[in-house]
This record gives sequence, C-alpha cells and structure tokens, in this order.
Amino acid sequence: MTTTESRATTEPTPLPGGRFLDRESSWLAFNERVLELAEDPAIPLLERARFLAIFSSNLDEFFMVRVAGLKRRMATGIAVKSASGHQPRAVLGNIWDQTRKLVDRQSDCFHHQVVAGLLDEGIEIPRWADLTIDEADATTELFRTEIFPVLTPLAVDPAHPFPYISGLSLNLAVVVRNPASEAELFARVKVPPLLPRFLQVSPNRFVPLEDVIAAHLHDLFPGMDILQHHTFRVTRNEDVEVEEDDAENLLDALERELTRRRFGPPVRLEVEDTIRPGPAHA
Repeated sequence: MTTTESRATTEPTPLPGGRFLDRESSWLAFNERVLELAEDPAIPLLERARFLAIFSSNLDEFFMVRVAGLKRRMATGIAVKSASGHQPRAVLGNIWDQTRKLVDRQSDCFHHQVVAGLLDEGIEIPRWADLTIDEADATTELFRTEIFPVLTPLAVDPAHPFPYISGLSLNLAVVVRNPASEAELFARVKVPPLLPRFLQVSPNRFVPLEDVIAAHLHDLFPGMDILQHHTFRVTRNEDVEVEEDDAENLLDALERELTRRRFGPPVRLEVEDTIRPGPAHA
C-alpha cells in the first residue's frame, strides 16, 4: 500500500449536516409527550385533566423564557444560527407552527374527551346559555354580591390610554357603543384571579367565571350597548437577565430584574376563536 493510499483510508467521514436537533423543537416534542398522556384513554380521567394543566403551564413557561429570549436576541441583532443550522426567524416560525397544532390538540382533548368523560360521570360544565332559570337567577345574585365588587372595567379613549395587561391574566375584550353618540369604545375587564375559575350553579354543575361576567356586562357598562366580548390572554417576557460579573450588588440586581419582569414586553397573545378583525380591534 502506498503512502497516498494510506492517507486516503484514514480521512474522516464527513458528518451529516442535519445531525443536530433544534432545542426549541426538542422541548416542544417533550411537551407533546405530556399532551399524549392527557389523550391516553387508559389513564384515569382526572389525571388526564391534570396533564392538560401541566401541558399549559409548561407552554406558558416556554414562551416566557425560551421564546422571549429568542425574540430579545433577534431584536438586539445578536441572534445567530441555531445548532441545527436554522436562522432565528425560521426557528420562531417553526415554534408557532408546532404550538398551534399542539394547542388545537389540547383543545380537542379537553372538549371532546375530558369534558365528555366528566359528563358520563355526572359532572357538567355548561355555558351560561345552558343554565336553567333557577341556576341563572342564583348565579346573578352571586355576581352582584361577590363578583361585581371586585371587577374594574377599563375603557380605552383619548383620556384613558390602553391599560396594562398583566402576564397570564384572563381578560375580556369588550366593544361597547354609546347609543347617544354612536361612538364605539374598546374596554377590558380582568377576570379576578382570587375567585374560582368555575362556579358551582347546582350539584355537579359548574359554569366558567368568564361566562358569568360576560352575561352581566350591562351591569358594568350601564347605558351602553354591548357589541362584542371575547376572552384573551397575554404572555410576557419573564426571563431574568443578571450579569453576575457586572453587578456591584447581586441582590439589588435581582430585585430590579424581578420588578422588571412584571412589565416585560408581550411575547404571545391568545384570543378566543370567536374574535374577528375589524376597525374596533385595530
């Protein structure tokens, strides 16, 4: 064997270009496994509901940290290709595509499997329109005594700027019209987190709190016509950035960062599928 032939046989084989996985896609694949547990009919029903809640909590944290960090790097111009070779914008686009599919599966699992399974066990989650007259009357009294006092509706007009929307809070987007001037206004009503998300209206029947608030918007906006109302939710950047080497006082730096987290820029907006684009939502 010649020297040239010896060198040729020892040259390393080139590694495939797509040998690395994108870490964001890998994480979403992990959360998909959590969703698969919720979709598994062999798992007890309440455990499946718990896995749905874990899936949502995981996804919230993913957007608050991973997606927020990616968007921040893109905004500052320091984002580079991922180990998988994808540009940051392509990674972000892939995240949106994957999460939409996963959230659609989660919604289908909840409505067509978990809620249906609860119904088979005698537990119902009706919407406001499905309540009996007695249930609606009792819930209206509950609204006036316990829910109405803790609501703070905020309208948006030239004298009132758009209100701050806290991260992960559930809200109602409301479009009202002044019957005298025909002027339309956007308003926001925050669903109080201190109240139970589902209110018991009769034995084994629970109505969503946002449905009760939406049914009584005329009490919050007296004299106004209620044109539209939709639930929505904002996820904010809650990633903590502290440079230990540059911080003179690490404790002070952490306190500033934790304060800043409450007012981080939004990274995700979730809206009810009944919402429709138009001048009132511009």
